[in-house]
Amino acid sequence: MDTIKPTKIGRNFNDRLTSAEIGKLWATYMGNSMSTCILSYFLQHVEDSEIKKLVEHALSLSEEFQSMIKEIFTNEHIPIPHGFTKEDVNLEAPKLFEDEFYVHYLKYVAKAGMSIYNVAVPLMYREDVRNFYLYCMDATMKLIEQIKSILMNKGMIIKPPIIPIPEDVKTACPDYLKGLIGKVRPLHALEITHLYDNIENNVTSRALIMAFRQVAKREKVREVFKKGEDLTTRAVERYMAKLHDDHLPAPSFLDHLVTTSIISPFSDKLMLFHKVDMFSMKIRAFGNSVAVNGRHDLAVLYGKSLTNIFKFVDDASHLMIKNGWMEVPPEAADRKNLALKEKPTHGQN
Repeated sequence: MDTIKPTKIGRNFNDRLTSAEIGKLWATYMGNSMSTCILSYFLQHVEDSEIKKLVEHALSLSEEFQSMIKEIFTNEHIPIPHGFTKEDVNLEAPKLFEDEFYVHYLKYVAKAGMSIYNVAVPLMYREDVRNFYLYCMDATMKLIEQIKSILMNKGMIIKPPIIPIPEDVKTACPDYLKGLIGKVRPLHALEITHLYDNIENNVTSRALIMAFRQVAKREKVREVFKKGEDLTTRAVERYMAKLHDDHLPAPSFLDHLVTTSIISPFSDKLMLFHKVDMFSMKIRAFGNSVAVNGRHDLAVLYGKSLTNIFKFVDDASHLMIKNGWMEVPPEAADRKNLALKEKPTHGQN
């Protein structure tokens, strides 16, 4: 089925938006509101012509997605999220990242976007919203293909490891699930896939949070970023060790792509939101990893990572709430509170 770009956004629809539609549209708006600020800043400093075109294309998609959601919300009389504005970005700030980082970053956030869209599509029932998310998926998939082409053509990436072609079909032996003690079998293809994916995501996340910590204005925000940087570093080292134990290559760190600038291009609010959002996305990635895992040691590894991520997200969220930075999605009616409210007496017998 061909992907249809929505043409009747938010108009001539009698059925109201469901909670799933409102919630996913809200999350998509917030994410693209943030991306618009970040990509606008990237465009001020990118020098490589191919990478510049890629950033321009990604920015146009973010702006387009926002515009479509704004039209839906306006027609449904739903308040437009405040999100992020020109107040949250300093386009005059010095260059914080080298050009190569922009490509890795776009792959990082595009995968996060696809995660939202994949979950959204089966839950969308109104025609315009369903077609909107099909369009988001199609446009983002094409963007990812462009990103991969640049990464490969410019030699910026180590592809997932190569393993031997099996000689025959195998069935699991009694010690197949072991990993903590005793004989440990080699990693299978799906375990390698998710270790690689988690390393790829986390080396980008580490470089980004290191840069954010370097430029953040508030001490409390820098402290939270330091915790996030440390736990990300430990996680990456543990994942890399699992691949190296089987003599397999792993993606390398990207720290060298962060400049020495200490002038922040972004508000502390935007940077903290970004890391809460992306660390939350890691939870889904680890869930996918656990689902295809067959070794107890990897299950323990991912369990430890999940615990650390929950703690980081909780600490960062509390800091956002304390500073009045946490915008919340539309909520269900508070029936208990409504029942306690004083009732009008006029017009009653």
